[in-house]
Amino acid sequence: MTTENSIIVNTPLERSGLPQIDDETTHLADAPETEMDKEAEANEKEYRSLMRKWWFGAAVGGPTMILSFPWLFPILRDWFPRGSPQLLYLWYAMGFFALLVLVYSGNQFFVGAWEALKRRSANMHTLIALGTSIAWIYSSIALVFPQIFPHEGMTEVYYDVTVVVTALVVLGLAMEIKAKGRTSDAIKKLIGLQAKTARVVRNSLEIDIPVEEVLVGDTVIVRPGEKIPVDGEVIEGQSAVDESMITGESIPVSKKVGEEVIGATINKTGAFRFRATKVGKDTALANIITLVQDAQSSKVPIQRIVDKVSAYFTPAVMILAIIGFVIWYLFGPYPALTYALIVAVTTLIIACPCALGMATPISLTTGVGLGAQNGILIRSGDALQAASKLNTVILDKTGTITHGKPALTDVVLAANLDETVVLRLAAGVEKSSEHPLALAIVEAAQARGLQLSDVGSFEAIPGHGVSAKIEDRQVLIGNLKLMEREGIPLGDLEMKSKSLADEGKTPMFIAIDGEMAGIIAVADTVKNDSKAAITRMKKMGLEVVMITGDNERTAKAIARQVGIERVLAEVLPQDKAYNVQKLQLEGKKVAMVGDGINDAPALAQADIGMAIGTGTDVAIEASDITLIKGSLMGIVTAIQLSRATMRNVYQNLFGAFIYNSAGLPIALGVLYPFLGILLSPIMAALAMSFSSVTVISNASRFKRWKPVLV
Repeated sequence: MTTENSIIVNTPLERSGLPQIDDETTHLADAPETEMDKEAEANEKEYRSLMRKWWFGAAVGGPTMILSFPWLFPILRDWFPRGSPQLLYLWYAMGFFALLVLVYSGNQFFVGAWEALKRRSANMHTLIALGTSIAWIYSSIALVFPQIFPHEGMTEVYYDVTVVVTALVVLGLAMEIKAKGRTSDAIKKLIGLQAKTARVVRNSLEIDIPVEEVLVGDTVIVRPGEKIPVDGEVIEGQSAVDESMITGESIPVSKKVGEEVIGATINKTGAFRFRATKVGKDTALANIITLVQDAQSSKVPIQRIVDKVSAYFTPAVMILAIIGFVIWYLFGPYPALTYALIVAVTTLIIACPCALGMATPISLTTGVGLGAQNGILIRSGDALQAASKLNTVILDKTGTITHGKPALTDVVLAANLDETVVLRLAAGVEKSSEHPLALAIVEAAQARGLQLSDVGSFEAIPGHGVSAKIEDRQVLIGNLKLMEREGIPLGDLEMKSKSLADEGKTPMFIAIDGEMAGIIAVADTVKNDSKAAITRMKKMGLEVVMITGDNERTAKAIARQVGIERVLAEVLPQDKAYNVQKLQLEGKKVAMVGDGINDAPALAQADIGMAIGTGTDVAIEASDITLIKGSLMGIVTAIQLSRATMRNVYQNLFGAFIYNSAGLPIALGVLYPFLGILLSPIMAALAMSFSSVTVISNASRFKRWKPVLV
């Protein structure tokens, strides 16, 4: 590798005289990214449009509510006495603005209701469109033609129902669009992980080219600290490569001639050359991007509970209103038409979906807020609903159950040696190494306040360990091969090293001046509360599974420590998503919990993806729920919260229906022949309002919810 043969190419390939590349093999994710940008732009445009509609509805709703409850504002009664021309003119204006709210802010409800009608069904839009429009029509008739009503109590106006219901539901739609607009961020971050350029050898020259122009068979040069641009096989040199973004394992992997390297992973120490074997859409990173896209696009949104209810409730109310109108028109007292109209309109008003429309959103909003207070970020109400049905939790090992970085766990000494001396010498030697295992030893020594001497000489022995001169003593640190090569007898320490390895730890032998001194063991340790959290999950009836790319012996050792029976080890990123899908095909509702980029496809595939907040941005963006504190207790809290939220939703739906349903027979005039009672529209509105008060009160009570973690 000589500098005179190294050039940088910043011009297109056709000008450089180098081989041409088929356009279909370039640009790892240009097309998907462009498509995502367009989708994000459309979502943002729709969000801004809905917010404009909300602000218009809110601006009209304020004065409308004030006029609807003049007894709250005594001064208004003096300025605009009941029956005065001034009040009448104000109501004319409010009626006009309420119509504008219907036409502008609520137009999507009427479009949705019409689309549902064409499919011979009813949905949330049907309820909103029917309730708000009936309230406006009735109010306008009562305002313009009060003489057609039998008495003054039936000439009340309900423009506040029209305006406030429309505005609040539009705000809910805007928040939903905002949440869904973030779903492509995970894929954008994945695309951003790839290297931008690659140094390749062509025509005996080293040139820097865009990564999209690397061809299969190219010789690629990677220097320390650089990202590996594409997948390939090492043909010269050796190094340690940080593959945590693919495998999830924190310890860099040694790479030598003949071994595979993965694009977007990071070269840590040495320089090497490799032959490109997979480029463009065939690389491991590109496959992960595809898996995330497929899993996200195939995830079916949770159907709104209200939609299911309204599919039956709305047609039933409409039929009842028509039946009531016909009966009163045929058999009612004079004026029969007026009474028939009042019965029909009152029936529809009492069934207005004020409380029904807010029953689910108000609980979900409260649940999301409670989650934030407990260190849990919940992406949407759909995530809360889905989490309440979970029965299986899959936990990634590294960074989720464990801390995600190696730490010193054991110092085993040969006879008559001092632990402080052995650790001080070992840390002094490892201070010269950049390996994460060495760093764990150094950090442990520094934590004990040990003063580390400088190394006189240092030699890295590839595949074996290190040899160094420190404090006038010759120190060897490495594996069994190093000790055998130097002819150092291990004695009982060989069996001890196997025992440590069975516990998922990495044992390193240390010899001082040609004599065995002991073993230093390093491992990725389990988080303090992981075992307690897993025990709690089991008590909640959840099946807990551990999945990892690590070797089976280490995985099972960690599983034993935390009480997990089912372990899936040596699993690649694409297989993680496959294992999630297998459990889903068994009819299980699956949560995947992880922290790494390699977990992103599985997080997206799962019914609920939970990301550890201390993990990567990609994992967080691909998930439905983020556990900010990084503790598995967050999973317990999230599932408990989701179940409590759904209980609150069902309670709200009951509260939303009880007054309306109980009032329907009275609104239809069933009591009139016996007691002379006919429900007026204002009483229907009061019943409807009281159901809203019930829903709001129940949701307010829910704000006092606390998790049970013991």
